Amino acid sequence: MSDRTSAAVPGAGPRRFLRAALARIPLPLRGLRPRLLTSFVLVAMASSLGTGALAFREARTGVLQQSQDSVINRFRASVDAVAPAIPLAPDQSDLQFAVDQVRYANRSSDWRIMAAYGGHRAYAPNPGFVELSPEMLRSVRDRRVAVFQRMNVDGRPRLVVGMPVTYTSDEGLETMLSGLVMYLEVPQTTEEGYVEAMVRGIERATLVALCLAVVLALLAASGVLRPVRALRRATRRMAAGHLDVRLDVSGSDELADLSQSFNETAAELERTVRELRRLEAQGRRFVADVSHELRTPLAAMSAVTDVLDLEGEGETGEALRLISEGTNRLSGLVNDLMEISRFDAGAAELNRDEIDLAESVRRTVASRWRQEQVETRLPGPGELRARVDPRRLDVVTANLIGNALRHGEPPVRLTMGVRVDGAGTTWAVIEVTDNGPGIAEEDMPHIFERFYKASTSRARSESSGLGLAITAENVRLHGGRIRAANLPSGGAVFTVELPLHRDDTDTAADTGAGGGSTR
Repeated sequence: MSDRTSAAVPGAGPRRFLRAALARIPLPLRGLRPRLLTSFVLVAMASSLGTGALAFREARTGVLQQSQDSVINRFRASVDAVAPAIPLAPDQSDLQFAVDQVRYANRSSDWRIMAAYGGHRAYAPNPGFVELSPEMLRSVRDRRVAVFQRMNVDGRPRLVVGMPVTYTSDEGLETMLSGLVMYLEVPQTTEEGYVEAMVRGIERATLVALCLAVVLALLAASGVLRPVRALRRATRRMAAGHLDVRLDVSGSDELADLSQSFNETAAELERTVRELRRLEAQGRRFVADVSHELRTPLAAMSAVTDVLDLEGEGETGEALRLISEGTNRLSGLVNDLMEISRFDAGAAELNRDEIDLAESVRRTVASRWRQEQVETRLPGPGELRARVDPRRLDVVTANLIGNALRHGEPPVRLTMGVRVDGAGTTWAVIEVTDNGPGIAEEDMPHIFERFYKASTSRARSESSGLGLAITAENVRLHGGRIRAANLPSGGAVFTVELPLHRDDTDTAADTGAGGGSTR
């Protein structure tokens, strides 16, 4: 026994998830217009947010960089101005003098200054300074340039600058650290205000872009949906049988190509259907003409063979009997073909008369079969009356019983009753059952098709395959229904339902091409 392994299809999971998500969307929202609108809005939102985020980042960087450079330059100038007055080993008073001078030079700004040398600290305007990070302390100790760090103190942005004070060696060749470091802490509320103003501006621009995207989406959807709706109307008209429908083609885009392809398809379909109808009409006319032409000589042949049957003896009599049977079958086939031709041509008519259905069926059975061949269960005289065509009811009954006797096993049972459906319509129900093998499931859909024979071994049987077709057409002509099924205990059952209490001016439902079969 071999082991089988299944490999996962790449992308199958996301596709299933997408299909499941789309299935949850309400049906009205799955149309082309909502999808176009959603696509435009999503694209506009992504574009606006992406552009806004990029613009915000660049503008914010520019604002903060400009403010930072300005502060550092001013701080450097102030420190450079006071540095010459500071001794190489300043004490606490020297540090306080330095921070006071720097603070005084920038008294209009909200600066906090701190000077650090060794273990000494000096502050201006008052003690208190933001806690410096170890990284900044290390950078100021090791580098000879100003360093800065943006910090958030109590929810407010602040810029902290550390500037080491250097001096030049006696030879003037090297810049050396003096150990003195000046620190600056300055709030950036103004810059933060500028940033918030930019955010509000980007939000307004995004809202405007979304509104514009909705308008553009509606315009685009209208332009796209107009030919699509025209195509939908045209296909519906074509489905209704109007094969001459055509679309107006304008432009040279894909929708124009689609409209042109539809017109070409419609034209080819119209030509094909016209040709098929012509061939079908020609075939029906041919069958009708041939049947009509054969009817007269066959009638004469039947009369002659009947006379010869009475006189023939021995081998001659047997030959005459075979000729007589073949002639009779051929005459029946011609009559069936002529009946089918009348149905196809729409020339079949009902000659209704109010009759006792049970009595009519009883006469049909008595005139054709022996009592032990057909069991009947019929209503009493006068209990079930209806306006039907007696001749066609006789054909329906005779064909169903004859089919059951040929392909089932006697006795054949015929029952008749009345049924009222949920809509309040009263139906006369005729059921014909047999004890045969029943109908194969694969043959059930074709049982009423013309010339269909369920068994290929009976392809040359005495049955023409038109009996059930004519039966179905006669039932439909009365506005009734017919169906076939198998009994659980074995055998087939054919059920005919004819509506009662119909006015004789009623027309039958569908008298189009039916189907016929023998089992």
